[in-house]
Amino acid sequence: MNYLDFINAKRHRIPDDGLEMIWSPSNAFDFQEEVCRRALISGRKAIFADTGLGKTLMQISIAENIVRSTNRKVLILTPLAVAYQFVQEAEKIGADKIEYSKDGKFNSKVVVTNYERIGHFNPEDFEAVVLDESSILKNFDGKIKNQLLAFIRKVNYRFLSSATPSPNDYTELGNSSEALGFMGYMDMLGAFFKNNQNSNDSRSRNVGEKYYLKPHAESDFFAWVNQWAIMIRCPSDLGFSDDRYDLPPLIENSHFIENVSTEGLGGQLMIEAKIAQTFSELRVEQKQTYKERCEKAVNLAHDKTSVYWCNTNAENDLLSEIDSEAVAITGSMKIDKKEELLIAFQKGEIKRLITKPKMTSMGLNWQHCNHTVFFPTYSYEQYYQSIRRFWRFGQTSEVVVDVVMSEGQGRMMEAIKQKRDKANNLYEKLTRSVNDIYENKETNFNKEIKLAEFLK
Repeated sequence: MNYLDFINAKRHRIPDDGLEMIWSPSNAFDFQEEVCRRALISGRKAIFADTGLGKTLMQISIAENIVRSTNRKVLILTPLAVAYQFVQEAEKIGADKIEYSKDGKFNSKVVVTNYERIGHFNPEDFEAVVLDESSILKNFDGKIKNQLLAFIRKVNYRFLSSATPSPNDYTELGNSSEALGFMGYMDMLGAFFKNNQNSNDSRSRNVGEKYYLKPHAESDFFAWVNQWAIMIRCPSDLGFSDDRYDLPPLIENSHFIENVSTEGLGGQLMIEAKIAQTFSELRVEQKQTYKERCEKAVNLAHDKTSVYWCNTNAENDLLSEIDSEAVAITGSMKIDKKEELLIAFQKGEIKRLITKPKMTSMGLNWQHCNHTVFFPTYSYEQYYQSIRRFWRFGQTSEVVVDVVMSEGQGRMMEAIKQKRDKANNLYEKLTRSVNDIYENKETNFNKEIKLAEFLK
């Protein structure tokens, strides 16, 4: 191999190295078939489709096609209490038997399990792996994440699925690319981003971002992402009709609680309470107002089927104490118990649920509920995913979101709105770039190479 061939071999190209689509559910929409076809042809694809567009159907369809083409097994990984939804969906669409395994034992070609149980399975048993709600990966500790990444690297066909790919940080897309086996995270940073620390133009940018997208590389970046990802918020993004995908109204109410405490950070006394500026001040504000916020939340959810989204154990405990009809999910519960309660709520056996976004805001379908109370943080993704459990295609009633916070926490909702704008910008640029072609830029060297005198 000569040097030019060596360099060409190291380039990041994303060939279509997958399978032809040979089966589709009879009830699949046209845009769903198109997404499955593109994903299968590629063999490794991220499907960033908004909530309610039928990602479960599409993932099962992809798995079924791989089984029928290769006669080998496919593993689907899901968040807690979502696996049973795959089993139900498979029965509806006429796919072959799909099995939910909790201990690594199975008999079917398509196997579903939870991320937390990945240690029970051997990657050599599977031809493909499908990650449902793949953005949940950053919620896991190092052990589970490392197990998962090591597992994925040993499987031939890989598919990621999520509604919120890096909603407020483009650099997170590098993790998806690396998981699929394409350009690594650090390589992506070098190709498209610039370090924002100590740079001359850092004052004009968000100092909270370590990297920012190079202006001259913006079009190439989005065209590159579209090589390995499909971005769709509504069918029209792929050229299909949106007639069946109109969402009901979303009503977002903000309720502010006055903080009467004059004790600030470190026990320092102040003349009056002030707006929290730092994370430390925010934690103090949360502790000082959690009783009033919980009482307000229970009052708002009275006599409704609802979900309380809280952030601390103190909030969880007090909500459970005040609302006797509510059932709480805690981090100390065993996986099976958490799953049992989530399924019971989905079936309507539990009227109100108390939980945390980092535990249960991914993948669950709760269209039977149209009210929720949310205690915000700075995380836009947690807010988006929590609301989308209810406000999703298939919901027939208007959805009411009551956001409860202290006056000192007001900056959090401002930050969430800014991140929402950035997420919308990301989607727009990716969908506009769907037909763009990414090319590695190269400079031809056409001058004679001259050796230094001492080497002659």
